Amino acid sequence: MAVDIVYETPAVTTDDEAGIATGWLPGQLSEYGRRAAHELGARRRTNGLNIVFCSDLPRAVETVQIAFPLRELPVHFDTRLRECDYGRLTGAPVSEIAELRLRHLDEPFPGGQSYRQVVEQTIGFLRDLSAAWNGARVLVVAHSANRWALEHLLNGADLADLLRSPDEWQPGWSYRLPSDWRRRNPRPARHQPGRPTRQGG
Repeated sequence: MAVDIVYETPAVTTDDEAGIATGWLPGQLSEYGRRAAHELGARRRTNGLNIVFCSDLPRAVETVQIAFPLRELPVHFDTRLRECDYGRLTGAPVSEIAELRLRHLDEPFPGGQSYRQVVEQTIGFLRDLSAAWNGARVLVVAHSANRWALEHLLNGADLADLLRSPDEWQPGWSYRLPSDWRRRNPRPARHQPGRPTRQGG
C-alpha cells in the first residue's frame, strides 16, 4: 500500500512579512501566522491522519503546536525536513536568495547547502517513511525546498524548473508515496530517526 502525504508549510513568520530569508534561523510566527496555524489544525484535524512529521526548526514546531494543541496525533521532529541552509546568506532578502537559487542547485550556498543536498535528505526521509508507515496517511510540515524535493522525486518535476518558479502558497499539497518506492530507490538512509514523539517531546 502507498503512503498518502498531506503537505503543509509553516505558518507566516515575522521574517516572511519583512521579506527576510529565514533558512535555518528559528523564525517566529506573526499574529497572522498564528491565526493561520489554527486554521491549519481545523483544516486537517478530521483528515484521517496517523502521524505528523515536522521540521525541527522552531517556526514549524510552533505551527504544529498551535494547530494541534490537544496533542491528538503523535508528532516526530526530523532534521531532514529543514529548509535549505543558506549559510552566510541566511537572513538576506528573499529577493536576493531567489535570484541565486539556480546557481545553488548543485553548488552549496557559501557555508550552507545546495538544493540537491535537500533532495538527498528527502530521499532518506521517504525511504524510512515507506518502510515504517506503508498504508498510512501522514501530515508533513516543512518548507519550500522540501516541497520542491517532493515534487521532483514523486511527481517527476524538473528541479531547475521548480527553482525558477515563484514560491506560491496554497492550503496544502497532496502526494502519494508508492509502496515500491523504497525498493526502486535503494540508497541507504543517512539518518536513523528516533521513535516518534508527541508534541513537546
